[in-house]
Amino acid sequence: MKEIEVKILEIDVDSVIKKLESLGAVKEGEFDIEASHYDFDKEGVSLRLRKIGEKVEFTSKKKIDSDRYKIRDEFQVEVDDFDKMDSLLKSIGLGDKIDLHKKRISYVLVDVRFEIDTYDGIPTFLEIEAPSEEKLEETVEMLGFSMSDAKPWSWKKVLKHYGKI
Repeated sequence: MKEIEVKILEIDVDSVIKKLESLGAVKEGEFDIEASHYDFDKEGVSLRLRKIGEKVEFTSKKKIDSDRYKIRDEFQVEVDDFDKMDSLLKSIGLGDKIDLHKKRISYVLVDVRFEIDTYDGIPTFLEIEAPSEEKLEETVEMLGFSMSDAKPWSWKKVLKHYGKI
């Protein structure tokens, strides 16, 4: 699956939620997310294990170059046990990792996902994921932002921007 997304930094959460709901977006929920990002970067591939409530996902993402959007080929599977999967990854030499916690509010509008993410010590930001670059641009503008507000950044670049890593 191809992931095409951007981030809008330092949003007014209440205004964004009001706009999403006025457009008919459906709230999927609020989640505490624990994520481990493993020190594995072969040919632009990154590995992530995360826990969203009771659900555990293991994901690989391969970077596709783009200056305007964050584009990744993404492969994800659900696993039964976070700790066992973490142990398995450590057993094959992936012990160095970054562990992160964030609070997320998720909305969906047809085929576009909206994630309002809050990490400790970082202003809340909006992640918009769409099935195409055109749909992404249309959605950014529909929310009242411009593409100059949109950052094609990974979570790591956001944390670096705020001096957290």
